[in-house]
Amino acid sequence: MQFLLSVIDTATGSATSEEMAAITKFNEHLRSAGHWVFAGGLSVPSAAVIIDNREGAAVTTSGALHDSPTYLSGFWIIDAPNAEVAAELAAQASQACNRPVELRPLLG
Repeated sequence: MQFLLSVIDTATGSATSEEMAAITKFNEHLRSAGHWVFAGGLSVPSAAVIIDNREGAAVTTSGALHDSPTYLSGFWIIDAPNAEVAAELAAQASQACNRPVELRPLLG
């Protein structure tokens, strides 16, 4: 099963050097244990562009979909045998990045 671990933050690029070292160590753990699929950090919400091409008009709007003090600042996609293992990994991710982490299973 694959899961999305979303890092919830209030300031993009705010990780300390200690947090970055812990994230690197967690990433290495994911790789060595066979859980790693992909991970990445995201730019600030103001850098987002919403594109709506449902009617072929390709309407674009600058900025994030929602105006909120908290937002998605990074993510992991992991492989785990079940939701319990994924929850354990999400707890480790939260500790490593020192931020709340939302865990959601991917469909399919």
